[in-house]
Amino acid sequence: MSTRNFCNRTRREFLWETGAGFGATALAGMLATDGFFGKSANASSIAVPESNPLAPKPPAAIGKAKSVIFLFMYGGPSHIDTFDYKPGMVGMDNKTIAVSTFGRGGKRNEGRIVEPRWKFKQYGECGKWVSDLFPHTAQCVDDIAFLHSMTADSPIHGSAMLMMNSGKLISGSPAMGSWVNYGLGTVNQNLPGFVVMLDPTGGPISGAKNWSSGYMPATYQGATFKHQGAPVLNLARPEGTTREQQRDTLDALATINRRHMATRADNSDLAARIASYELAYKMQVSAPEAVDFAQESQGTLDMYGVGREPTHHFGSQCLLARRLVERGVRFIQVYSGGNHIDHNWDAHGDLEFNHNKHAAETDQPIAALLRDLKQRGMLDETLIVWGGEFGRQPTAEYENGTGRDHNSYGFTMWMAGGGIKGGMSLGSTDELGSRAADRPIAVKELHATMLQQLGLDPNHLSYFYNGLDQKLVGVESVQPIHEIIA
Repeated sequence: MSTRNFCNRTRREFLWETGAGFGATALAGMLATDGFFGKSANASSIAVPESNPLAPKPPAAIGKAKSVIFLFMYGGPSHIDTFDYKPGMVGMDNKTIAVSTFGRGGKRNEGRIVEPRWKFKQYGECGKWVSDLFPHTAQCVDDIAFLHSMTADSPIHGSAMLMMNSGKLISGSPAMGSWVNYGLGTVNQNLPGFVVMLDPTGGPISGAKNWSSGYMPATYQGATFKHQGAPVLNLARPEGTTREQQRDTLDALATINRRHMATRADNSDLAARIASYELAYKMQVSAPEAVDFAQESQGTLDMYGVGREPTHHFGSQCLLARRLVERGVRFIQVYSGGNHIDHNWDAHGDLEFNHNKHAAETDQPIAALLRDLKQRGMLDETLIVWGGEFGRQPTAEYENGTGRDHNSYGFTMWMAGGGIKGGMSLGSTDELGSRAADRPIAVKELHATMLQQLGLDPNHLSYFYNGLDQKLVGVESVQPIHEIIA
């Protein structure tokens, strides 16, 4: 630090940077231990760390869900072509009208209408309108709560995905799965608590930032799994190393950790590293078993579409997600779409080609997952979330063609299981689907709902970093979406 910069600091900055911050951390830890923070998960777990950061922790309240499966439709599926029925648009194709839009092409005040390219029908006792893109999922509408007035803070993929995954528009913050890992730990100590499965075409924009643990220890970050072959890369033992030698190394590290705990308050880094080594050791047996479908009946494989195209990959991932939930994994994210443009739901060119392709890959597996969990009595304790980073506009992006630009003003997501009411729809967009008109829902409300259903208080679950109690939902109090909670 230069003399000039040092002298420009205030007394408060000087005291913080020269050690007062450690005193604040210790004080927070003591207050938390005495119950000062009530039900919050806070800095105490950093100031007074456990020997195993992933040890199961009791939730702040009784949660109806034990696990989350987030089916992420990367690229932004068109809500008005899937679940948001707009009969008034029929017959308006190619008509230029005044409508305010904002996408990657900037802000516009008028556009050429692209009417929905698929017909809608009513399904279930609730009479929900669903397009022909999702005939299998349509059979499950009585178990689903549709959120038709979602809004996001950005119409650009990278920042919108980070917002949907971490609650922030910029990178560096923990993903949802990391928050769940941190707040609840993991039931199965032989598998990660947070698993991510990617599309065969590759990962989404921003890559691993979408499942990073951010400013939390790396122990809480997501682990990418494959549904066939070696489930995790670089998991095999180093050549020439026996399991006994690995075990001896871990025992030695654990001894060092115990001594470290006895002499220092801040041992979170070492504990996290030892926990990571331990987990890798255990995963060498448990991970291959989890992806072994030999125990599944042919009827189950057929239901998910495993072994035939175009459903094999996503169907295998959904089946693996169910198997991981059975084994106690807390948070699983399955991506449909990777890479760029038509490799995902980002339909800027030919809308029909794009959405026909991705719906055909995912519709049957999604319905199979819902049915399979339900018939096994697991849907009530497994929260399913479906959606992308935003929706799409009712107007064409270019002078010719059916492609739609991004729409963060209003779009559809849905939730099922885990204590969520089925057979209902909440909120609405305007008559063209261009923006939320009734009961706009922010991404942080979606996050708050997920945390509450897991038994975590979204307004108290915090992690002390950079002088602040950081939260997934931000600094202001946020309510879950009460209307859809059973």
